[in-house]
Amino acid sequence: MEALHLAGVVLPDGEHRELWVSGGRITTEPVAGAETVVREGFLVPGLVDAHCHPGIGVGGATTLEEAAEQAITDRDAGTLLIRDCGLPIDVRPLQERADLPRIIRAGRHLALHKRYIPGLGIELEDPSELPKAAAEQARDGDGWVKLVGDWIDRGAGDLAPLWPDDVLAEAIAAAHAEGAKVTAHVFGQAALPGLIDAGIDCLEHGTELSPDQLGVLAERGIALVPTLINIENFPGIADKAGKYPVYADHMRALHAGVGEMVSTAIEAGVQVYAGSDAGGMVEHGRLVDEIEALHKAGMSAEQALASASWAAREWLGVPGIADGASADLLVYPSDPRQDLAVLRHPSHIVLRGKIYA
Repeated sequence: MEALHLAGVVLPDGEHRELWVSGGRITTEPVAGAETVVREGFLVPGLVDAHCHPGIGVGGATTLEEAAEQAITDRDAGTLLIRDCGLPIDVRPLQERADLPRIIRAGRHLALHKRYIPGLGIELEDPSELPKAAAEQARDGDGWVKLVGDWIDRGAGDLAPLWPDDVLAEAIAAAHAEGAKVTAHVFGQAALPGLIDAGIDCLEHGTELSPDQLGVLAERGIALVPTLINIENFPGIADKAGKYPVYADHMRALHAGVGEMVSTAIEAGVQVYAGSDAGGMVEHGRLVDEIEALHKAGMSAEQALASASWAAREWLGVPGIADGASADLLVYPSDPRQDLAVLRHPSHIVLRGKIYA
């Protein structure tokens, strides 16, 4: 593998440093014969999409080949680390490919029969099966389990929780006992108390979190991945839900209030991370749109970048630009902390020590 030499302002510390890459890893020791890639610029730890689905398309599950193409699209937009957040296919073969972003697998969504998108998750027949299923997914994944916390209940005509509170607590404890963290898809308010009180580690979307609940998230270190660019689809979902007017109105209200919710979360000190929810209704390669949406919602430009780079990597336990770490980094000609639009045009993408255009 070719040795590389890079020099520039390294984020997040902001110091101008020289780095070398040898054997796919970063070193601060000079490497003889290394090719100089850049002498001036900004070196950023590879972007992290904390909610991404390489393996889900508009029609549901994709082939493994299609999932690889989705991951390449993400890579070419700067995403070098993906937390998959629930997939209907086994993407372990993609983890073995050096040309694809690193993928942290969360196994399959755990849902109830007819209470989620058909074909995506494991549909349990009875809520009592959840603890066993959570433990199984914890053993099979890469340290994360994904629950479906709420979905439309067609009998009630609105969003409703899937699981009793005691079952949630038992399931999350079972996953924790296997060394995994648990996250949950949740839109509405009704499911939130049960998830939070059960010891959840992260919430996906969380569109109806109250200020008091956001305070609890901050206090307990529960992360939030709001997927703002996916919430933009809510009005269209509502327009197609004419048979369920209460649900439709609810979805429109969630869309209208999500910006204020995220702003309150940021002010409360909640750990907020960038996730595009790519797959299905959101195209892959749009993580920078999510970063900009978080900035619009109240994060500083540097905070928004951190939520999709070094802060997200620390949260997921994956090093950034550090001696001995895998050489997964981006090079920009100017400072993305001053203008997030710079993130759309990396001059170099370095993944496992190899440069991609």
